[in-house]
Amino acid sequence: MIVYGSSISPFVRKVLAFAAEKGISLELKAAGMGRAGPDFEEASPFRKMPGFRDPGADSGKDFCISDSTAIVAYLEAKMPEPNLIPTAPIARARTIWYEEFADTIVMAAGGKMFFNRFVAPKVLKMPGDLAAADKAEAEELPVLLDYIERVVPDSGFLVEDRITLADLSVASPFVNLAHIDVVIDPARWPKAAAYVAGILARPSFAPIIASERVMVAGMG
Repeated sequence: MIVYGSSISPFVRKVLAFAAEKGISLELKAAGMGRAGPDFEEASPFRKMPGFRDPGADSGKDFCISDSTAIVAYLEAKMPEPNLIPTAPIARARTIWYEEFADTIVMAAGGKMFFNRFVAPKVLKMPGDLAAADKAEAEELPVLLDYIERVVPDSGFLVEDRITLADLSVASPFVNLAHIDVVIDPARWPKAAAYVAGILARPSFAPIIASERVMVAGMG
């Protein structure tokens, strides 16, 4: 199975970590960020990362889909165990909420910081809106960290006291923030800082992050 994109995307990173937690092998092919091609465009018609292909899955034809939520839902259905999207109604609803929280709310703030401080100047070679990035860090991010500080259980997992899609989703955007030296202050948010660090230290994330650090360092 193939994922098109770059792990520098929190959504691609989430899919890769999800698959790793389930023991599913995925091939990552570079796409997006100015890279296209017919295979990527077939999987992701609007050229959004990630795209996905499962060769021969649909009556011998390739199954293609895009969007990280659709991809992890497919992987979960294809390999139900180990279960990462709970089946109990309340636990499943909470897991979907935390994924939405990460993908939409956290990324709304984190995207302003990462795009304007990294993607614009390093990838697109254009000035970023640093005022917008600074405002997001000062005003939007603390509210999100306050929320995470309140909801993280003592177990260190958001749902059912075990690793689920909820944790993989919420932790993933914080890798991008770390790449631009935005870190969680452990004095102000001790539970949130420990939670994110613990999830990102898992074997499903650690090799991906190490590879990204090399790439980011090479881009200055």
